[in-house]
Amino acid sequence: MLQLSNGQWSSLYNVFSFGLISMLACTVYTLVGQSRVLAKYRSALVMSSMVTFIAGYHYFRIFNSFNEASTAQAVKVGTEQGAFNEAYRYVDWILTVPLLLVEVIAVLAIAKEASKSLIGRLVPASAAMIILGYPGEISNNNGTKILFGVLSTIPFLYILYVLFVELGKSLERQPEGVAASIGRLRLLLIATWGVYPISYLIPILVKNPSAHQMAYLFTDRQIGYTIADVLAKCVFGITIFRIARMKSAAEGMADSH
Repeated sequence: MLQLSNGQWSSLYNVFSFGLISMLACTVYTLVGQSRVLAKYRSALVMSSMVTFIAGYHYFRIFNSFNEASTAQAVKVGTEQGAFNEAYRYVDWILTVPLLLVEVIAVLAIAKEASKSLIGRLVPASAAMIILGYPGEISNNNGTKILFGVLSTIPFLYILYVLFVELGKSLERQPEGVAASIGRLRLLLIATWGVYPISYLIPILVKNPSAHQMAYLFTDRQIGYTIADVLAKCVFGITIFRIARMKSAAEGMADSH
């Protein structure tokens, strides 16, 4: 059991609630906005809606798990029944991270063969990144955490290579302004994904932490993960919508409000 302060417990309660409503609101926004883009770009918005809907469901489960694991301000943490379930995040990520990458490819509407090739490499790499991170997440051994952290970094670096080298080749054929937006989208992806390893490493940074420090580490990690999720899914999805609107306008779709 981790004994959280009143401020720590209420901060987590509120940040999980914020994560949940952000995902639900973004799902509605991207679904309603489909009529404002050309049909060929709507699949990207559908995938964006799927990402935030899946994340919203898992934040509902995370929110409930946090409440069920709490007794006053003490939170049961671990893998046993009744403990705060960190696995919900990893189930969410293994579903949503590949979809996030496919969103980018879908909104670019690149040639079918090139699209298949990119998806065939990015999806397995993203799944491997998440799967390899989970054993380290639930381990209490720093050596195990570092080992699986390094292993999960390998597919992450490969994803960055594909996004910046392989996908970058298609940007020259995009309408004015779209290439710059895609460039910012990739930077957003790196910036938000960079929060995850930092949050992952938080428990390693303090040797033999006291119970008081463990409470801070747990709180900071959960807040870090949630903020990164909102940025990587909601802000990312809104940016995808903006790119789809720009491309639709460039191809002759009249703007409607």
